[in-house]
Amino acid sequence: MSQVKIKKVKHAVSGTLLFPGDKSLSHRAIIFGSLAEGASSFTNLLSAEDCICTREAFKNLGVKICSVSPSEIQIVGRGLHALKAPKKEINLGNSGTAMRLLLGILAGCPFRATLTGDPSLSSRPMRRVTDYLSQMGAVFEGRDNANFAPITVRGGDLKAIDAKLPVPSAQVKSAILLASLYANGTTSVTEPVLSRDHTENFIEYFGGRVRRQGLKVSVEGGQSLKARSFEIPGDISSAAFFIAISVLLRAKIHFRHLLWNPTRTGILEVLKRMGVSVHAESSDSKGPEPAADFYLETRDLRAFEIRKEELPSLIDEIPILAVLATQAEGTSIIHEADELRVKETDRIHSIVTQLAAMGAKIKAEGNTITIEGPTPLRGAAVDSFKDHRTAMSLVVAGLIAESETIVRDIECINTSFPDFFHLLGSLGIEVFFK
Repeated sequence: MSQVKIKKVKHAVSGTLLFPGDKSLSHRAIIFGSLAEGASSFTNLLSAEDCICTREAFKNLGVKICSVSPSEIQIVGRGLHALKAPKKEINLGNSGTAMRLLLGILAGCPFRATLTGDPSLSSRPMRRVTDYLSQMGAVFEGRDNANFAPITVRGGDLKAIDAKLPVPSAQVKSAILLASLYANGTTSVTEPVLSRDHTENFIEYFGGRVRRQGLKVSVEGGQSLKARSFEIPGDISSAAFFIAISVLLRAKIHFRHLLWNPTRTGILEVLKRMGVSVHAESSDSKGPEPAADFYLETRDLRAFEIRKEELPSLIDEIPILAVLATQAEGTSIIHEADELRVKETDRIHSIVTQLAAMGAKIKAEGNTITIEGPTPLRGAAVDSFKDHRTAMSLVVAGLIAESETIVRDIECINTSFPDFFHLLGSLGIEVFFK
């Protein structure tokens, strides 16, 4: 299953969809369950390659984790200071989230551990994490002054710092906040724009104290965490591809129990500016994050503009928003999306070149993307660049393109959304694997 063939959808599409657990929350559920004292259990956990790597990492660090089913786990944690030195390198596959957050945790642990990953992860920069953690007292060894994996961490006594991030990043912020739990004193992180706040929410939900002052968040060291159990809401970043299908095909799709954190719903705010109506109501959620049910009503689409300060709330959705922009009236502009250059691939390059191959009027000037629409798309053989979000965006583009579209290298979709094609099938959308 190295490539998939897609044809234009010409029939009505409708259905009700439940999504696997949010990837960011699934990572953190494993992390906080492992660091807490007591037995935690989590349902609707995302059973994708990235999250499996996080789970295996903590097993290698001596945590007892039992898989009840692919989407349910039980973790018996013994506290922040109970992790043990791993007997081998910890391989995190393609998961940048797992590597950056683990660097923060291992910075506070009094042993050596080496983190490695696949060629893609090993090419992604880590200095923006390790530089701050080095200031706190951890020692790192690796290529280019610990910028690229494999990276060896020697942790121990940490001191608090006051970090001011030049670029908003939930992963960098989370690594520092996790390290702060081990540090002497109170650590603060200030961002130019608020990024995802899942780590802050999890610290509080697991019994820790977090002080939030505008763009500054502070955590005091020496706190303990207590076990909790909950159901993880569906992943809105994965649902984004089906949100796009609902809009592009005028499909009647009901989305159930999706994560509704305002730092993650930026795509819906953009859709509203495009002329899409979002009808939502709260869904019962007993965990650290809110959830909602919703459906969309679509009219003629208007072009949109996304400023740099908006990007943290929708950075993962930029590729699929580019697909939507090809069908909107006017010129859409996505400003200064620098962060896309250092994802699993250079997503500016991948989405611009591949949508252009399908006839889109799209270009990049520096890190700003411009798309003119509406433009009919035509089928083509396109490449995912082994990036899961590029791959799924191109599959969606193929559903509205004239003639046949082939998307190559689709195995990468398993890193975040192994149920992607199954959910397409549940809507009556047929694809053909080659």
